[in-house]
Amino acid sequence: MKKITLLAVAFFLTATVSVAQTYEYKVLTAIESIVPMGLGRSRLIEQNENVDASQFTTARTDGKKSDQGKIERGELKIDNFNETKLLNFYSGVGINFQNIASNDALMSSKLTQMAAEGWDLAFVLSGVESKGGQDDNDGIFITRFVFKRVKK
Repeated sequence: MKKITLLAVAFFLTATVSVAQTYEYKVLTAIESIVPMGLGRSRLIEQNENVDASQFTTARTDGKKSDQGKIERGELKIDNFNETKLLNFYSGVGINFQNIASNDALMSSKLTQMAAEGWDLAFVLSGVESKGGQDDNDGIFITRFVFKRVKK
């Protein structure tokens, strides 16, 4: 009976500790150009400063806007971020698989670094932007890596 009681107490304490954890999140964005001839720009972007989203949030009720958004839109941009160069998907003759493998190696290195810093990969989101017409020479492939870790 004592073992069952001790086991129940241990389980309760473990469950209580895990519920009390709060997380911080970080987004890493890979933008890979699908513009031929190396004319596009491909980058891995990581912000280095946090922003309080509530300072930019406005509530609307009955079509009326509150004055919650205290900071002007122009103040939203941050100046403190890392920009890692990546290669474009296309070269002059089509898809460049060496460029893709090189980008994979760079992103793997960054993901490994993030894991070493205690970040866990929570979500991966991706999409493509392109006009899609016959003469379409524009487009990007974007991947967002969302990380989380226990807040210190």
